Amino acid sequence: MAISSADFIASKRQILLFLFMLSQVSNGHDEDVHTLQYTSENFSTAIETMDHFVMFYAPWCGHCQRLGPIWEQLAEILNEEDSSLRTAKVDCTTEITLCSEQDVTGYPTLKFYKTGETKGIKFRGTRDLPSLFAFINEQLASSFTIEDVAPSPPEAVNGLLELTEKTFEKHVSFGHHFVKFYAPWCGHCQKLAPTWDKLANSLRNDDIVSISKIDCTQHRSICGQFDIKGYPTLLWIEDGKKIDKYTGERTHEELKAYVSMMLSKSADQSSQQREDNDSALHPTLSLTADSFQHGIEKGFSFVKFFAPWCGHCKRLAPTWEELGKKFFTNNNVNIAKVDCTLDGSKQLCNEQEVEGFPALFLYRDGRKVFEYNGSRNLDDLYDFVIYHLQKSHDEL
Repeated sequence: MAISSADFIASKRQILLFLFMLSQVSNGHDEDVHTLQYTSENFSTAIETMDHFVMFYAPWCGHCQRLGPIWEQLAEILNEEDSSLRTAKVDCTTEITLCSEQDVTGYPTLKFYKTGETKGIKFRGTRDLPSLFAFINEQLASSFTIEDVAPSPPEAVNGLLELTEKTFEKHVSFGHHFVKFYAPWCGHCQKLAPTWDKLANSLRNDDIVSISKIDCTQHRSICGQFDIKGYPTLLWIEDGKKIDKYTGERTHEELKAYVSMMLSKSADQSSQQREDNDSALHPTLSLTADSFQHGIEKGFSFVKFFAPWCGHCKRLAPTWEELGKKFFTNNNVNIAKVDCTLDGSKQLCNEQEVEGFPALFLYRDGRKVFEYNGSRNLDDLYDFVIYHLQKSHDEL
């Protein structure tokens, strides 16, 4: 059948239009700056190391395209170096097998993966930033419920504890710990093993410090959390936090001397902290759903709404405390903060229209009057409060 020149031109235009639309979709995803793009090659490894919120999508999907800017905004907030959570995407038109394994039957599918778990929890709410944040907070909070408390570690053998993914976090969450991260095939680890056993045995009656070990070939998620890059790695951990990495000689005498030094150093710091706490001012108010209205009902209240896992919030924290000190003696100004991940405060943060962290709102006599979006350095924050104080004075 012959094709007229008009039909040929029309068909050509349709093809060009289709190619243009494809290029626009592709370009839209190429513009993602903060969102991590996962494939079958790195997906499993990534979700073993930390919590993840993942969007499974198709580039041609209209719902996915509309969610794209919001997802990128979420990634900008969450994908900070010091954050314990990552936001990522998987293109199901290229990763067909992976999406099938994850039971993706429509686009976009959003799933939250807790560290080390391969089965995600599906998000079913409204795809806006506040709803996504609320869902994240719920998933993170559920990781610490009473029902999920980890079992106690097994009894020590001659003072040495063998830890696992299930027992590690609870064991090191309180007190002083000297932990060996190792691999059974590692020659240096094998050489250290009898010395480490001897160290544990010599300190077996010391209730202040625990000597333990964890096999990184069996419990990769824990070793990933502590950024273990070589074996053996010997870490000093206090109250769940890495304090120091031991790099000295691996003799029994040197290791035992190191333990004594770290315990002495910790005791000195605790003594100093007690002295500081006795005389310390508490420059910022910690408000909850129960205390919020009373806390802001008089004068000016500059309130920071935050989440503990938020990198931007962590960086602002010391500056916020310094701001509180500047206004500590001013009875007309309160510098306050609200943890939006606490059960009682989640609804409060929704009511106050908190759409991202940190959110900085100024209240006057219990009424919100301004949202601060300027620079978060101390001078600018201070000048912002002073400006509104002076403005209030001029109005009288």
